[in-house]
Amino acid sequence: MNHTATDHAAVDATPTTRTIFSGIQPTGRLTLGNYLGALGRFVDLQHTARCVFCVVDLHALTVEHDPRRLRQLTRETATIYLAAGLDPAVCVLTRQSDLPAHTELMYLLESTAYVGELNRMIQFKEKGRGRPRTRVSLYTYPVLMAADILLYGSTEVPVGEDQRQHVELARDLAIRFNREYGRTFVVPEMSPATVGARVMDLQNPTSKMSKDAPADSLGSIRLLDPPEVIVRKVSRAVTDASPDVGYDPENRPGVSNLLEILAGCTGEADPAALAGKYDGYAALKRDTADAVVGVLEPLQNRYAELAADPAYVDATLRLGAERARELAAPTLAAARRAIGL
Repeated sequence: MNHTATDHAAVDATPTTRTIFSGIQPTGRLTLGNYLGALGRFVDLQHTARCVFCVVDLHALTVEHDPRRLRQLTRETATIYLAAGLDPAVCVLTRQSDLPAHTELMYLLESTAYVGELNRMIQFKEKGRGRPRTRVSLYTYPVLMAADILLYGSTEVPVGEDQRQHVELARDLAIRFNREYGRTFVVPEMSPATVGARVMDLQNPTSKMSKDAPADSLGSIRLLDPPEVIVRKVSRAVTDASPDVGYDPENRPGVSNLLEILAGCTGEADPAALAGKYDGYAALKRDTADAVVGVLEPLQNRYAELAADPAYVDATLRLGAERARELAAPTLAAARRAIGL
């Protein structure tokens, strides 16, 4: 459903400040794609707006999981947030399951959403529809994501292109709720990344680099991979039969992915401009590996320090939960009152 600016003005609660919400599921070990597409952006954004960055562990319950591993990955993800440069004195860093307000608002939004909307969600079509043992939470989690976003009066949501449909659902639910029950929610805008927004698998460059890939996968660069592992993975990356280096994501996805990664790690705005600097793949792979190692080395060093001080991470999450509750309480109270509770 598309809405004009006039539509938004009629039903949008007035935002008090620029507010950004985003989160990452702890379903696997974070990859370079998570850094270039999300974490690196978070670090910059925290100084420009009121930001809530969340480890969305409730979303990880939508598929079969080991509870002990989920707890481990949740802590690891929160520690990586800090290691990447998120400052708990500047932004709100929280764990989704610490705030019951997320699930309470989810139910109010479920009472606003339509089955037809959820039936159209692409990820459910691809991952759950018609399959045995599909969890109901996989069907309804886009509504939880909407609750995550709307709870904090978010004006912007920096997520990947693959989440656009879910952000559009959040917008539609906010508009509908405001029309039916009175102005309650800010209608958020999606803020897509540019370079590095969608890092592809090194072995299968038509698929996104996934944190859920097998532990021995050569296609995913984990944020905590040692430098020699990163070099090995990049050196074995799929390219193509053409001898020259060219940027053509549709027809030459492998080499284009390497150029995107190099651009994302070096701050080059145009991956195509990098292609002309290389006569062959060996030098491109070497420079790409060096750039990735250079970006991740400070993060890995800081992670080692934080992992040795779990009490600090726990204290940071407690503080984040307290601040998040303060931010969320007015919106949840207004939504309850508006809908008739």
